[in-house]
Amino acid sequence: MAEQLVAGGEYTAVVVESLNRTHLAQYAAASGDYHPVHHDDTYAQSIGYPSVFAHGMLTMGLTGSFLERTVGRGMLTHYTARLVGQVWPGDRLTATLSVTGIADGIAELTVRTVNQDGAVVLTGSAGARTDG
Repeated sequence: MAEQLVAGGEYTAVVVESLNRTHLAQYAAASGDYHPVHHDDTYAQSIGYPSVFAHGMLTMGLTGSFLERTVGRGMLTHYTARLVGQVWPGDRLTATLSVTGIADGIAELTVRTVNQDGAVVLTGSAGARTDG
């Protein structure tokens, strides 16, 4: 939990073992984002992609859930992310949280999510209260 974070500490976890099309359908239903690039292979291929791919916010949400589990519920003060790579059905995503510093009761964090090939799909930063 956040009170156990140490400057220089690093925490890693698999956030999805094998992303599948059911994940995409469930996220589409939850978010209301039914863009065909996320569910229609024919459409995705017609605009140059090999298949459908995950919603960027699904990747951010999976990573955010890892952040919250690591620092503790209600401890995050902010979380921002940049989506830097596509996530495809079958991908295994692993997130790493690094504590870059702690000051005034706030741990500053960097986060990075990679696929099974080590390709970065998300980079970001967050803050967490350490007074939990």
